[in-house]
Amino acid sequence: MSQASIHVLIVDDDHRICAMLAQFLTDHGLRVSQARDGRQMFAICDSARIDLIVLDIMMPGEDGLSLCRRMRAQSPVPIILLTAMTGETDRIVGLEIGADDYVVKPFNPRELLARIRAVTRRLAAAGVAAGRAVAAIYAFGGWQLNANRRTLLSPTGALTDLTSGEFDLLLAFLEHPQRMLTRDQLLDLAHGRMSQSYNRSIDVQISRLRRKIEADPQDPAFIKTIRNEGYFFTAPVTLLQDAA
Repeated sequence: MSQASIHVLIVDDDHRICAMLAQFLTDHGLRVSQARDGRQMFAICDSARIDLIVLDIMMPGEDGLSLCRRMRAQSPVPIILLTAMTGETDRIVGLEIGADDYVVKPFNPRELLARIRAVTRRLAAAGVAAGRAVAAIYAFGGWQLNANRRTLLSPTGALTDLTSGEFDLLLAFLEHPQRMLTRDQLLDLAHGRMSQSYNRSIDVQISRLRRKIEADPQDPAFIKTIRNEGYFFTAPVTLLQDAA
């Protein structure tokens, strides 16, 4: 995906911030749309292809966390949250409900631009790597992850919804099964170390991932925690060929 083709939707009730960010991102080659609330956000997403959403948490009416949760239930579009400096709880909750990254206010627009580019580069790189993969399907414990189609099928054949971050994290485990991976290694493998990513966000994403693939997330069979070290993916992984 070229930078010029990236279509970013800014969702913020502050007209000044919206206008400033829209001008800055446009000046740097991105296409930008603006929304003042959730109604406008969903209307724009229904009528245009949006590649990434920049979503403010603190908005009147339905807040950004609620909007993030609703959007994630129907779309894997990457979401970067704008959050207050003191809102650590908001940042953790945002990651838990499916946000891909966050920027803390006040921030330099260049930081936001860097994070947008990091997220879109990661997705583009994942697409290229999947296209080059000889074995497109990773099978483990009855599950099947298709790297080309970026889908995950449960042992019963049901499609399991994953955010882009969750997918990349699971793919990193499947590409390096039965070995201990530190948080830093997982950040490198799954996220390409996007800017100064929140190290503990890996813990949050693994918690979400466990809820989706583990029979008992409190006693996980696939993703084991190695105390003070990192994580270990226990299941053997088989590489299959995508018939499509």
